[in-house]
Amino acid sequence: MKTVKFTQMSEGDKEDYELLANFEDEFIEGTAERVIRVLKGLDSSLGGYKVSRLEHSLQAASRAMRENAEEEMVVAALLHDIGDEIAPLNHSELAASVLKPFVSEKTRWIVEKHGLFQTYYYNHHYGKDHNLRDQFKGHEFYEDTINFCHRWDQSSFDPNYDTISLTDFIPLVGKIFNRVPYRNL
Repeated sequence: MKTVKFTQMSEGDKEDYELLANFEDEFIEGTAERVIRVLKGLDSSLGGYKVSRLEHSLQAASRAMRENAEEEMVVAALLHDIGDEIAPLNHSELAASVLKPFVSEKTRWIVEKHGLFQTYYYNHHYGKDHNLRDQFKGHEFYEDTINFCHRWDQSSFDPNYDTISLTDFIPLVGKIFNRVPYRNL
């Protein structure tokens, strides 16, 4: 495999960075497959629920799809908890970062904030404020995030729900992640 000539980025030339751009473009094209691989890992993630984190994610996406949500929102519902595996304390932000280059600001914001908005359903059981989401009252996506959590996220822990299979979502994930790639310039 061809490699760059430099050992420090400051020593790289145009040829080096063109080579890296080609490798990066090819790598970006595989993002959907890597995301699906991470998603599959949620099948053996955090326990205690009646369903796995993967099943939860599939249920959320199934609900979104059955409500005819926009395609990127269906994918967001599918991937909203992919950060659980390596970033359980800020999983929402991690998932939002993965989606950011490929979805609207609205979708990114909903995924980023869903973890905090979900505390509405349980924080009071820990003696904490369950209205933390109210700090965002007036934000243009506040109600959309409440709806995401209420309709798709908090209601997707049912072992008897008729879930759409991951295989059926893979083409849609590919479509979203094969949009014009983002590159920090």
